[in-house]
Amino acid sequence: MSEVLVSTKYQVVIPKAIRTDLHIKAGQRMVCIVKDGVMRLIPVKPMSEMRGFIKKPMSLHDLREKKDRIL
Repeated sequence: MSEVLVSTKYQVVIPKAIRTDLHIKAGQRMVCIVKDGVMRLIPVKPMSEMRGFIKKPMSLHDLREKKDRIL
């Protein structure tokens, strides 16, 4: 557990050990979620890391072939 200080501009510095463990870079976006009096900062993954996450849609040709096989 690390303790941080809130500055007069309401900024906090994430300790280096945590930044290193979570691979957080300067300028990286974070999502702030508050639930039951607890605040969580969740790193947003860049779109480049999401490549391949969603299956490529079927082409019209492949879709028609699949339909013909079913019928």
